Amino acid sequence: MKGRTIALDALEGTEAAALIVDGQLHDLLIDSDHPRPGTIYRAVAMRPMKGQGGMFLETPDGNAFLRQVKGLAPGDTLLVQVTGFAEPGKAIPVTTRILFKSRYAIVTPGAPGINVSRQIKDDDLRDELLGIAHEVMEGEDGLILRSSCASGHPQDIAEDIGAMAQLCAQVMADTTGGAETLVEGDGPHALAWREWDGDDIDSGAGSFERHSVLDMIEALTSPMVPLPGGGSMCIEPTRALVAVDINTGNDTSPAAGLKANMAALRELPRQLRLRGLGGQVLVDPAPAPKKDRRQMEQVLRAAFKQDATETILAGWTQLGLMELQRKRERLPLREVLK
Repeated sequence: MKGRTIALDALEGTEAAALIVDGQLHDLLIDSDHPRPGTIYRAVAMRPMKGQGGMFLETPDGNAFLRQVKGLAPGDTLLVQVTGFAEPGKAIPVTTRILFKSRYAIVTPGAPGINVSRQIKDDDLRDELLGIAHEVMEGEDGLILRSSCASGHPQDIAEDIGAMAQLCAQVMADTTGGAETLVEGDGPHALAWREWDGDDIDSGAGSFERHSVLDMIEALTSPMVPLPGGGSMCIEPTRALVAVDINTGNDTSPAAGLKANMAALRELPRQLRLRGLGGQVLVDPAPAPKKDRRQMEQVLRAAFKQDATETILAGWTQLGLMELQRKRERLPLREVLK
């Protein structure tokens, strides 16, 4: 089935959203009881952590940890935003660089300037969007017009900018009082509307079953990932890292290792995204000569360019493993499905 379909449904009563591209599960969002990224707190500073360059903060959802603490003293109140999910036993990661993000606009308080996404190349459209922004925006806050503005209606874009600017003004002025949640982060359905483009949106009950999303999620519970050509990739998260093992299968040709590695590295970003895996990732490639490493790196970097989560190729270990560092932006699927 060709095209992009967004399915909005629930898994055992938990809100969820799936993006299906050409019949393949491309992205998956499932809600949890953890604080959502994007949540904004009025927090209270507790105590600094000497040697770690940070400070613990009190929030309504438990302790948070902030790294930028210059000029901050215990008892001070400040506004912070959740940047990701906390690892087990650790504090909620937060930042003071707050963003108000919607489908068409990102308002950046305290960072003046109006910018248009580089993905919008048409000069006339860029000028039109800047005109809309200057009419709506007031004050010293900044604005980023997202790439989705290229297909948006001018009135919708103006209303979106106005709503985000108003929310920003209200929240940034609310600095007095104890620890409090000021803005809840977006759930899966709101995130799907904000971040995904789809020709077809199925929000009716049972949409996951109609589009075979449940079967696709079931496949993700297995560590084995079949690859084109008969090879396979095994993805096994541990407490310290994510181990990825690439195998050639029954292919015994001289190029079997390179073919399996190429197929696995093209597929790896999607698998990590769907499984919610991040942190340190070690890839054990199928046997291949050292001269093929540069080609493998190029394929991997090209694949991760299509992925929104920041991922760095750190290099090769002495044992010939590829070492990656991926930002933890989601909860592991195995924890969400418990």
